[in-house]
This record gives sequence, C-alpha cells and structure tokens, in this order.
Amino acid sequence: MTRKISWFTAMLMGLLPLAHAAPEPHPAQQAMGIAQVEEAAAPAQIQPADAQPADAQPVATVVTPSVAGAPVRNSELKFTNVAPPPGSLALRGIRTDGQIEFGVRSDELVTQAVLHLTWRPSPALLPTLSHFKIYLNDELVGLVTITPEQLGKESQTTVNIDPRFISDFNRVRFELVGHYTNICENPANSAIWLDIGKESRLDLTLQKLPLKNDLSDFPEPFFDSRDNRPLQLPMIFASAPNSDEQHAAALLASWFGVRAQWRGQSFPVLYNQLPQQQHAVVFATNAHRPDFLKDYPAVDKPTVEIISQPDNPYQKMLLVLGRNNEDLLTAVKGIAQGDVLLRGQSATVEQVKQLTARQPYDAPNWVRTDRATRFSELQQYENQLQADGIQPSPISLTLNLPPDLFLVRARGIKMDLAYRYTSPLQNDGSRLAVNLNNQFMQDYPLQVKDDSGKQLLHIPLIQGLQDNGTSLTIPALRLGVINQLRFDFDYAATVIGGSSDGRCETVSPVTNHVVVDGNSTIDLSGYRHYIAMPSLRAFANAGFPFSRMADLSQTLVLVNAQPQAEQVSALLNAVGNIGAQTGFPALNVQISDDWSKAKSTDADILLIGTVPDDLREDSRINLLVERAKSWVNKPMRQAVLDNVDTPAGDRTAASRTTIVSDGPMAAIIGFQSPFHDQRSVVALLADSPRAYQLLNNALLDSGKRAAIYGSAAIIRESGINSLRVGDSYFVGHLPWWERLWHALASHPLLMGLFAVVVVLLVALMVWRLMRLVTRRRLGNEDDE
Repeated sequence: MTRKISWFTAMLMGLLPLAHAAPEPHPAQQAMGIAQVEEAAAPAQIQPADAQPADAQPVATVVTPSVAGAPVRNSELKFTNVAPPPGSLALRGIRTDGQIEFGVRSDELVTQAVLHLTWRPSPALLPTLSHFKIYLNDELVGLVTITPEQLGKESQTTVNIDPRFISDFNRVRFELVGHYTNICENPANSAIWLDIGKESRLDLTLQKLPLKNDLSDFPEPFFDSRDNRPLQLPMIFASAPNSDEQHAAALLASWFGVRAQWRGQSFPVLYNQLPQQQHAVVFATNAHRPDFLKDYPAVDKPTVEIISQPDNPYQKMLLVLGRNNEDLLTAVKGIAQGDVLLRGQSATVEQVKQLTARQPYDAPNWVRTDRATRFSELQQYENQLQADGIQPSPISLTLNLPPDLFLVRARGIKMDLAYRYTSPLQNDGSRLAVNLNNQFMQDYPLQVKDDSGKQLLHIPLIQGLQDNGTSLTIPALRLGVINQLRFDFDYAATVIGGSSDGRCETVSPVTNHVVVDGNSTIDLSGYRHYIAMPSLRAFANAGFPFSRMADLSQTLVLVNAQPQAEQVSALLNAVGNIGAQTGFPALNVQISDDWSKAKSTDADILLIGTVPDDLREDSRINLLVERAKSWVNKPMRQAVLDNVDTPAGDRTAASRTTIVSDGPMAAIIGFQSPFHDQRSVVALLADSPRAYQLLNNALLDSGKRAAIYGSAAIIRESGINSLRVGDSYFVGHLPWWERLWHALASHPLLMGLFAVVVVLLVALMVWRLMRLVTRRRLGNEDDE
C-alpha cells in the first residue's frame, strides 16, 4: 500500500523513490519492448508492533504532488448514497450535528474536493447570529452565515475543501449554531432547525498512484475496504473455462464476496483480453494461458503473483497460476485460507488442509442458534454500542437469521439487556425504547440512580395490548432474514423560560452518554428448522438452502461445459453473493458439467444457464427460458403480496402461455429435487447476454432482491415479477404433533372440527366410564 506523505517530507527522508516506485515489468512486457523503471530488489521486512513508541501519533495525511500522465477520474458522492436514510440531514436544536462519511482508495489521491450544498433554514432563526459550520475530520473547513434573504428559502452553497485534510477514512460533519431570540432561549425549541437536502453532493477529483508489486497489502488493490462502491472485479480466462477452472474462480469470487459484505459485488468475465482501467484476476495454467501471458515463465507449484498489466502500469493483475487445473484450485484455497501469509511479488502454496468440518447454520454472519449470542459478537465496528449527545443517536444492531428458523407461534425470544446511561436531572419521563424492525416492543424509564440498569426482556412474536377492557392486538413482529434491533434513549427536554418574577432561568444542556452492554444476550437456541419451499426470497436474501452449510459443502452447481462469458459471470455473482451473506467462502462447493452426478449426490442443486433435457417437461418447473421462446404457468389466484400460507388451490396452474419475443428475459426458478425429498433446485436462466445482465443486476441490487419470492421470478427490462405457483414442500424437521398443531392453526375450520371431535371423544370416554362405574355399583348392590 502506498503511504501518502508530503513531497517535502519525502525529500528529507529519502522515501520518495520507495513510496512511488514504478511497478516491476514482467516478461510479457519486456517481450513487447515496454520500458519500465526497475524497482530496488530490497527484501521485505516486518516491523513488530511494539517497535513504535507508546506515545506515537498517526502521521497526518498530506496531499502529494500530481504525477504527470497519471489517470484521473471524477467521483460524485451524492448525499442520497452517503448520508443516513432518508439521504438528507436534519439539524435540530438539541441534535445539531449531521455527518457523511467516505473513504479514499489506497491507490488513489484526491487532488480536488468541492462540496455542493442545498439547504433550507428555519424562518424563525436570527440572521447573521445563526450559522452552520462544516468540519472535515474535525478540522473546520467552511462556515456559512445565514442571511435575512435566506430564511425559510432553499439556498445553494459551494465550499472548496483543501484536499490535504483528506485521509483514508473521512467524516464531513455539519454543526448548526441556531438562535431564535436574544434572551431566555430554549435550545430545544422546535423553531431551531436547518435541513440539508438530498441534492447535496461532494465532488472529488482522484488521481491514480503507482503501486509496488507486493502481496503484503492483499486484497488491495483488487478490493479496498475504504471504497464504499460495489466491488467490480473482472476475471480473465484464456477461453471458455472448464468446470475445474469455474470451480477455482467461484471459490475466489465467494472469498471476495465475504470481503465486500454490504457493498455488493460483481465479477465480469473476459476471454483472452484485459479490461479497461480496472484491476483484474487472471487464471492460467502452463498449457492454457491468455495471449498476453504466452511468454510468462512456467510454474512448478500453485502460484499467486501480482504484476502490472502490460499496457497500463497503474492497473494490476492477480495471477492465479498452476501446472494444471488442480493447482489453480489449490492456489485459490491458499488465498482463501492463508491470505495473511501472502507477501512479496509472488507466493507459492505448499499445502492447504482443512482441520475441522463446518456445522449446519454456523455461518459467521448469522446469529448463533446453538447458544445465546452476546451483543459484542454482533458488533460491526468500534463503539457501535454507545452514543453521546444531548439527544443520543439510536444504537442499532443487525440480526441475520437462518431463513428456516421456525418461529411460528413460538413462546417468544429471550433477551437479557444490560445498559448504562447518564442520569437525567430529575425523573422527568426519559425512557429507553426498544424497537425491532421499526416496530415498538417495550420501553423502560431512565431514572435518577447510581447503579446501572438491567432488565430481562422477552421479544414477543405476537404482542397484545389491553386498555380498560378493550383488547387490541397489533400485528406479529415478523422476523426475517435481516433484522434491525434498535435502542432509542430519549431524554426529556428541559423547558427554559422566564420565572414568575421576570428573571430568565437558564439551564446549560449537558451531553448524555448511553451504552448498551456488550454482555447483553439474545437467545435463539432451541428453535427448530422448518420452512415451506420453494422460497426464492430465502435464496435471494440468504442464499438458502445452499447457505445452510457456510462452506457450501452440500451444494452441487451444474454448469455448461462450454459456457458463455455471461454464464460464468452469473455463477461467480451468485456464489459471491452467498459468500457476502454468510461471511464464509465456498471452500467445499462442488461444481460439475455432468448432470448425472446430481442423481448420485445428496446435495442442493444450483443450475446455471441451462436446464437438463430430462427436466424440461417436469411439471414442477414453473418457467423455462430457452433462446427467445418461453412459456409460463400462472396460478389460479395471484396474491398482491407474498404469502407462504396461500391455499394449494390458489397455487394450482390454471393456464400456460407461450410467447415468442426478441426482448431479453431472465428467470430464477425453484422446485424440489427429483432425487431427494429434502433437497431443492434453483435455476438461474437467461436467453441473451442482456438478459444475463438483468439477472446479475437483480441479484446484486438489494431493492430488486426484495421483489424476488415464491417459486418463479421473471426478470425483464421493466422490473421483476414473482409468482408462487405449483406444489410446495417442506425442508427441515418438525415432530408430528407440532406439524399437526401448525396445520390446524393455519385452518380455523379444521381446528374447530378437530375441537368438536375431541370434545365428543372425551364425552364418550366419560360416558363409558360413568356407565362402567354404575354397573359395578349396581352389581355390588345385587350381591348384597
């Protein structure tokens, strides 16, 4: 990674040649006659962490001079993408701060930054006295004074930011200093406000920096955690890859998906060519290489190497090399399991050995279901469980759950909640409110006390509220795959005003500190795994049923023997998306181009690009796409919203329509495996290169994924239409008495009939028992 230091400092320390050394040439570049500046071949050294002084401070990032001829790009950071939802910033009297955050890649340098603000102040503010300040990394970079002409009206302001203050991770903070009266002012008055609109943006000009060929910083520059954009990483093959090459690429794509997390990821595939102005991954064996690597030396072991692209020293290639296809897979497993050991320009993988097998539902991104989970295990960044301010910001945690967790009519989820807070001035109604998926659950008073608060909280799945004999039942708190648990510490505002004798009583507001203890727990253990299938919603949002095993050890992916580039990209995007959802790479996924393997393998099946001939007429397949001809089964009644409890009669196919068109169309379909009752098949199908783009975009876009559900999702230029049609089946285990209770609870008439039958049986048994007692008593009397 290139450290950004000042030109003057670099000259004094003699570090400039090392910091911006030109990339090393590789043999293919030398064969083309491309002149390169040779790097000093100094051995890499590791500085121990304890070698720094204890009081050492981070070096401030200072802009370096422009490099002549370096590529430059412009980036527009819109507030709709970088500001908290809904994309605008509302500055209020007691919540005067708002901020946006952005990062700068290690291989780029900001040379210019301009902030364009669209804002509207309260008409009640005092002009000139009221203003707002702009900070970049706690450095004041702008001050905007509110004039009389701007009160209550939309205004635009442009602020030039000194790029020397921009570092790797950056925070632009806005602070309102608002006043509405000169005397006896209440800072919590609702008249103090200023809104910064969604149209605001930050324009950056970034220049490429040359990087050394060093794997020590891997996965940079191929993936940079500072870059909040979706990861786009091209993968290059000499020609159409076979199943083994696709296997290696899919494993690496899943590993990069784990790194990309919430950003999203896509993996365009190219044959025998390099992308324009992008870093790329190249897969090559000694006998099967792209033309631009023909003269590259052969390898004798699985090898991972980083070099510059032949025609662009600012773009890097990650070479995954081997003697054969098995070496490619070993090299990728070495990256996935031993990336922290990579260093230097080239590394060989001697051995990769799995020591412990994965267990079902142990995905790192999922809440544990075998024991209680501490909140500290759910943290995604430092200080996530605490907040400060006169009105502290909400504290949120994300709960990712297995889609098949059976919570229907459960007793409730146990959560032990411990928290600490700054005591209010008096017992004034300040409260802690707990919300799940924006639905209120419970609140607790914040009282004046010395000890910490601790409560035992049960999250009810169905919560009933009663008021003076009137029963009100709110809808069930539905837990999905991704859930937001939010804690709002609401402090009552102190009213400031004049006293009875005409004096102004002023109370200086203090900053409150609130903490949700990391040792708080939520317990999801003891619940069974049982789900109605097919469920494309579970696949789109959690990769289920393949993600049941985080390493995809019970997944078989069927691919084409001679795939198109778009089909390979669909495979990589699908597996990469599952890796992002589970947090673990697909180390043990099985990939084959032989359909007969599916008959002998107990695994869930993912079909890419085609449907085998013996399944084309299967009644369980709701949609098939083949070239430009398609047919679809539509149900008797299609619900507006997805409903897994739709009666079977409504899901029965009522019509079949065949349409021929030249427009692109893709589809995702799900059905039960014809070989194993507890296994499922998901097929990703498209009829053209453009249709594959629509398919990939649908899997990568969180908004579009929300529209995927049921058993078939049709993807067109206009959007996504999902259908729930055909037979359903169940995956998982549920005892017969729980299945019976679930079936009766879903059908009130059957429950009523069952209750009548039970009452009659009990009455009959009581009657028979009474007759037996009567006979015995009469018999005893006769004997006497």
